Amino acid sequence: MIEFDKWNKVKKATHKIERKLTIKPREIYWLRIGQNIGHEEFGKGKDFLRPVIVVRQLTKELFIGIPTTTSTKENNTYFHNIQYTNKKYETINSVAMILQFRVFSKKRLLNKIAMLDKKYFSEIIEKLKEIIDPAYKG
Repeated sequence: MIEFDKWNKVKKATHKIERKLTIKPREIYWLRIGQNIGHEEFGKGKDFLRPVIVVRQLTKELFIGIPTTTSTKENNTYFHNIQYTNKKYETINSVAMILQFRVFSKKRLLNKIAMLDKKYFSEIIEKLKEIIDPAYKG
């Protein structure tokens, strides 16, 4: 169900947030990703949340992130199956939706969920390089 009006209220409140947060590559956060259009990934629940992997901080306020999903996807150039342990020590099986990478404001971050294993992160970065540069042969 498309809920642009509800997302607009959450977006306005999110815009007012002031964050002094240090983030690092491989960290996974709940993020207010929003209600997007077409086939862009969107968040769930009243705050339109989705776990996102931090790829790289670009500026004091912006970073590149990759949304994740628990929906089963084929492990290919665009998706990468991952596993991590959350703060409750639960094992989470998830999929990094590499094709949905984008720049996010740190204002959208809610709380840290986990730290992704270096092996998974390296594999994701290799796939991201292939998407950005089709001539790349890692």
